[in-house]
Amino acid sequence: MHVGVCRIMLHLPESASLKDKRQVSRSLSARIRNTFNVAVAEVEDHDLWQRLTLAVCCVSTEPAHANKMISKVVAFVEESRRDLELLD
Repeated sequence: MHVGVCRIMLHLPESASLKDKRQVSRSLSARIRNTFNVAVAEVEDHDLWQRLTLAVCCVSTEPAHANKMISKVVAFVEESRRDLELLD
């Protein structure tokens, strides 16, 4: 069993409040979960309204498959939300 883990740090320039951040976080997390069947959670920066840090995790029998899934998730985030800046 192999575990793929990734931390995605995003800058939300259009977010004006924690409520705006929460809406983006919930929407993006749900889309990632539904598209890729991976675990997603907000892990840092809970009190910063223009920064969102998500952790993505998947389990696979092959390490190459786990890496491929994580890479696809990162590409999906970059492609689907052009208004967000990927920091790390």
